[in-house]
Amino acid sequence: MSMKRFTPAIIISLFIATFVAILPLPVSAQGSAQDGAAAAQGTGVPTQLFGDAGIVTTITNLLLFVAGALAVIMIIWGGIRYATSGGNASSVTAAKNTILYAIVGLIVAFLAFAAINFILGSLTGSGSGFTNV
Repeated sequence: MSMKRFTPAIIISLFIATFVAILPLPVSAQGSAQDGAAAAQGTGVPTQLFGDAGIVTTITNLLLFVAGALAVIMIIWGGIRYATSGGNASSVTAAKNTILYAIVGLIVAFLAFAAINFILGSLTGSGSGFTNV
């Protein structure tokens, strides 16, 4: 079975073809890039990064909700493991560690939330900068 080898001419041709394919197309004089971005935006999509309806606020709220929900689930799972450990020392320790790590994760998530809100407040110039949770 013979395998074709790439010659330098083929490699250079592929490089040139790739370069030509990714060249930016000229923007027409009748419209701007902002007009194109506005035309591509769907309905109901946030137009700002910060603020009550901003993208950063929405992502922060979603991640905080997911972290809180996972922490509650892990605390419940640790409690079930603790109740069904049957006095086995290693099972009790593992269950306590599950609960402890879930609580630590929840604290880290809230500290990250506070840090993000502090930074957003500094960037936007508003006093509190807190998101709507």
